Amino acid sequence: MILEDFLAPLRNSVTSSFEEAHPQSFFKNLRLHDELNGIPDLTGVKLALLGVMEDRGSYDNTGAEGAADAVREYLYPLFCGKWQQQMADLGNIYKGENLGDSYAAVKEVCYQLLKKGIIPIIIGGGQDLTYAAYRAYDRMEQTVNLVSIDARLDLGRQDQALNASNYLSHVVLQKPYILFNFANLGYQTYFANQEELDLMERMYFDVNRLGNIRHNLHNAEPVLRDADLVSFDLSAVRQSDAPGNSFHSPNGFSGEEACALARYAGISDKLSCFGLYEYNPLKDNDGRTAHLLAQMIWYFVEGVNQRKGDYPFTAKEEYQKFTVLINDGEHELIFYRSHMSDRWWIEIPGAIGQSGLNRPKLIPCSYEDYQEALKNEVPYRWWQAVKKAI
Repeated sequence: MILEDFLAPLRNSVTSSFEEAHPQSFFKNLRLHDELNGIPDLTGVKLALLGVMEDRGSYDNTGAEGAADAVREYLYPLFCGKWQQQMADLGNIYKGENLGDSYAAVKEVCYQLLKKGIIPIIIGGGQDLTYAAYRAYDRMEQTVNLVSIDARLDLGRQDQALNASNYLSHVVLQKPYILFNFANLGYQTYFANQEELDLMERMYFDVNRLGNIRHNLHNAEPVLRDADLVSFDLSAVRQSDAPGNSFHSPNGFSGEEACALARYAGISDKLSCFGLYEYNPLKDNDGRTAHLLAQMIWYFVEGVNQRKGDYPFTAKEEYQKFTVLINDGEHELIFYRSHMSDRWWIEIPGAIGQSGLNRPKLIPCSYEDYQEALKNEVPYRWWQAVKKAI
């Protein structure tokens, strides 16, 4: 597969003003896909920016196809941190003759990057592109944990063509069935009907209300630590911080919280694809939303560079084991704390591990889960995982 067949090089109008940028700027530390040199050498590259010029699957959001170039204007001049991972900007996926062509291109390009161990940072476009990125895992011979940071659940009507408001139904119902778990962070109850919430509960999916996550943002970290693919809908951020969105709301995550969530996603050793969707530069106010997205990408890259490599397990001596007996021994909960990162895991007995054998499996948890167990209370996270494993 030739990447050039799907990817438009960065236009000179986007890059020319940054030729004299500081050597430590984001721009100067990218391998660029430009008109002169074509696709750069991707040897050793860990992260790749990928714009998608497609908005036809997102209702009333015409203009979102120009999101990536608008974000680049604010991303390129930012200074890099003490980063070791190599980065590339591969330009933008062409808009297909029809919507299905665009989905096929996103699927193929993401697959090629995943196969090389490169994390795509997708700048959409509508959130329906999440489905195309998800389908890139079809040939990866693995199940997928999908986390959506979104004010809505986006189940929609499954009998309708794929779009940004029903993509999750297509993820759940379309073959091949590779979804292992879905989690939402930040849904707002007045945007979710009861049928959707009931379905989430029956499928043992993990949905988290905005207020609960904002009360203790660190509780989002274990959820994101278990994700392979994260889809961030800008409607999850409040309107005052991200006005460039067709579905914004007065309530939502703050800009600072959005950046923290992006960093949590980045530090997940498991995560292999990160997407930002529904930004529309035609509806932005003085580039405020583009600037926020640029900083979210910065924090995601910062997180990737701070990965500890302790998930799911390295040598046992790198962990401290804690056993907690609940209800006089009715349940034995086993926790592990990493000495490298101070992160916590809990053991799920009899779960189906990655090898397919019926043996204990570790899932991410928080220190608060351990404290809850010490109070003789079984953490909700443990119960959900056990029910799913049965």
